[in-house]
Amino acid sequence: MTDILIKNGAAVFADGVRECDILLQGGKIAKIGKNIRAAGAEVIDAAGLHVFPGLIDMHVHLREPGFEYKEDIASGSAAAVKGGFTQICCMPNTSPVCDNAAVAGYIAARGREAGLCKVHPIGSITKGEEGAQLSEMGKMKEAGIVAVSDDGRPVSDARMMRLGMEYASDFGLVCLSHCEDKSLVDGGVVNEGYNSTLAGLKGIPRAAEEVMLAREIILAETLGKRVHICHVSTKGGVQLLREAKARGVAVTAETCPHYFTLTDDIILSFDANTKVNPPVREAADVEAIKEGLRDGTLDCIVTDHAPHHRDEKEVEYNLAAFGISGIETSFALSYTALVRGGVLSLPQLAERMSAAPARILGLEGGELREGAVADVMIADLGKKWVIDGKQFVSKGKNTPFTGTEVYGAVRYTVVDGEIKYRG
Repeated sequence: MTDILIKNGAAVFADGVRECDILLQGGKIAKIGKNIRAAGAEVIDAAGLHVFPGLIDMHVHLREPGFEYKEDIASGSAAAVKGGFTQICCMPNTSPVCDNAAVAGYIAARGREAGLCKVHPIGSITKGEEGAQLSEMGKMKEAGIVAVSDDGRPVSDARMMRLGMEYASDFGLVCLSHCEDKSLVDGGVVNEGYNSTLAGLKGIPRAAEEVMLAREIILAETLGKRVHICHVSTKGGVQLLREAKARGVAVTAETCPHYFTLTDDIILSFDANTKVNPPVREAADVEAIKEGLRDGTLDCIVTDHAPHHRDEKEVEYNLAAFGISGIETSFALSYTALVRGGVLSLPQLAERMSAAPARILGLEGGELREGAVADVMIADLGKKWVIDGKQFVSKGKNTPFTGTEVYGAVRYTVVDGEIKYRG
């Protein structure tokens, strides 16, 4: 392993941004300071660039095993490092479902074989994500899972979710809850409101998300256990979380770039690349999501990277698959909307995209400090570029952001002290 010396970069720390040199040695951050010298090290001149802790995405879909035509672990890992991510956590709704040690171990091994970013499997809460019987969480943890979730098929039975929270806690795991009351969704495909009526598309009410979110908060408060809320999209959801945190409930939450950059005006194009679950909401929801990120009600930004084959998107809106391929655009969209938009500072952005996911899942990484793992992302924040889904390295080209102008280009992604991506 070659030592790497990052010179003259503006490093993003928790307490501010400072110009310094950073020496990566033996897979660790060996030294941070001024005028560092290291004979034989590869030198990266980061003058004019910003150095971040490696980004961590705790909510992606890599599709393998079973749906490799949409994405596989190798292609998803390549997309991740291009997007500045050094660690990703993949949801269990594969085929077979990641509900046992064999599948969890397979995913972890395939991640190591890809040799790009760190791939952490997430196990299912229930066997087959069927909501009837708990999965073997202890054995899956031994095989490498970092959390449990029935993402995409939420646990509808409150008693089963209670048992899942208690059982996961015994193994030091947290349940990640996809909050969706399927009976309220009732075949909806977009946000319920003026635009759904105008488009003639069946709407999904905010209550479908908020009813389940409130249930998870009540269970966590009753049991004294942790719970994490996935992809929050509504103003009401942010308020429920804010009130719960004020009471000391052990709840954390995430949102995605499309929920703070888009409104449901986009559905009037009838482009199925705008179809996502939960749906993109309205302007008041977007502002609430931004405020939730600003005040820490929403702990982290994830992608919910959901790649699909073109045949699943180039169909009638009602028949199209839900999801956005987002891991290659997340950083630029977040920096452009939140930092340039005056919502977050650079240290706060690093907290939401790196430190918080590491803390929630107990992962090593998420910070720039001497002795920490050498996971680093270097970006040119002044670089303006236009998103083009056709240029994605992910197999999934499904994005509503094609043609969107953004700032912030990833120049280097370094994982365990090795350069895995050069922009």
